[in-house]
This record gives sequence, C-alpha cells and structure tokens, in this order.
Amino acid sequence: MSLTSNKKSAEILSMSGSPIYQHGEATPWSAPAGEEFIAEIAAHIEKHLGPVDFVFHEIVSDTVHIDIHVVKPTLDFPYTRLVTSGMSDLPMSTPEGIDVPRFAELLITLPANWKTDQASFADEAWYWPIRLLKGLARLPHKHATWLGFAHTVPNGDPAEAYAPNTELCGAILLPPACTDFQVLDIAGVKSINFYAVLPLYASEMDFKLRSGSNKLLERLDRKGISEIVDIARPDVTSKRFWLW
Repeated sequence: MSLTSNKKSAEILSMSGSPIYQHGEATPWSAPAGEEFIAEIAAHIEKHLGPVDFVFHEIVSDTVHIDIHVVKPTLDFPYTRLVTSGMSDLPMSTPEGIDVPRFAELLITLPANWKTDQASFADEAWYWPIRLLKGLARLPHKHATWLGFAHTVPNGDPAEAYAPNTELCGAILLPPACTDFQVLDIAGVKSINFYAVLPLYASEMDFKLRSGSNKLLERLDRKGISEIVDIARPDVTSKRFWLW
C-alpha cells in the first residue's frame, strides 16, 4: 500500500496490484483526549530498547498528543532511537474484513552522532525525523485511514526531500529488528504494534509500486540496508548500484 495526499479519497491499484490510497483534506483540528498509556509505552521501551534519556513533549496537539521518547546509544546498540507515544490512543480506520492491527506506534533509528538537542532542531537537517514521526503518527487519524506493514508514504505529492542534505523523500513501515519490541499487549484493552520507519528514495517508492513490496524488501536486504537511517545510502534501484 502507498499513500499520497491532496487528492480525493479513493483506492486505485498500482502496477504490482497493491492499493494506493489518496486522501483529500484532513479533518478539522480537534483537541486530543491525552495520552492514555504513556507509562506502559515508556516501560515497554525501557524493557526492550534501553533507558529513555528524555521525552520531547508536544506543546500543541491536534487530534492525538504525540510525544517522542529518545533512547540514547549504548555499547550494545550504538544508535539513537526515537519512539512515538500517543498514536495508539485512537484506533486506525482499518478495512472491514481484514485482520490487521488497529493500534500502532512508530520507531526510527538514527546514527549515534545525530543531534537531538533543542538548538540543533532549528536546522531541518537534524529535525526532520521528528517531523516525519509526528506526521506519520497523525496521518491515519486525520485522514480516516491506516498504516501497517510495508505501507509507503511519500513526503508530499510530489514527494520532496526531507532536508537539503538528503534525497530521501518517503518512508516504508517495517517490523522493528528487536522482535520482542514489536507488540505491547495491554491486558483487556488493546495490543499496540510498533513499526520501524525506513526512509526511501523516490525511485525506490516507484519500484515498489511497479514490482511490489516483496521485491523492494529483497533488494534492501540483499544490499544490507537496515532500519538505521543513512542519509547518503545507495539507492537500491540504481543501475550503477546493481553493476557491482
């Protein structure tokens, strides 16, 4: 599945046969009820990923209150991880008759030297992963849709680079590498699925539409592309890349 915006809601099929959902105007601004299970989500993060160093609390929220939990690098896992909480406060509008998760949160993994201080976030080159997580977390609730495994979302229509120092301009949702982290069961209430956000190039999103998600995932895996963000990584659909 792929999502684009600024068009009337509809479902059409890509060349690979997967649906493309196009969405019109977002629902009007509404105040969120507040985060129901932030403590449970924080405990889940700390149990499986490591201590939460700090949380970026959202000041003004629309529909859902999205906070970002920052897990700093460790000797065992020398990367920074950002995890949302609040997306799962509301169920997504999943299709009838399909057994897919209705509650989700998101994770993105960054290099250890990625700047996460407030001053650096004035530069979009450092801030865009936060913007990406917040945008994806709100999308299902603002457009009455859903996000799940291998869904791709371009950064606008047409897709624009997330920042001036990269050509990455879209994202695909995948299971986190830490399998124990993938699902948080809140007994008697809900199960929350966590998805890793992997940024993509425009050509990779186009390839997925033509050939399907499995073919794209095969190429990513074959070339050793993991969920760790690399703003200058090779494009797995590049002809030059495939000569080697």
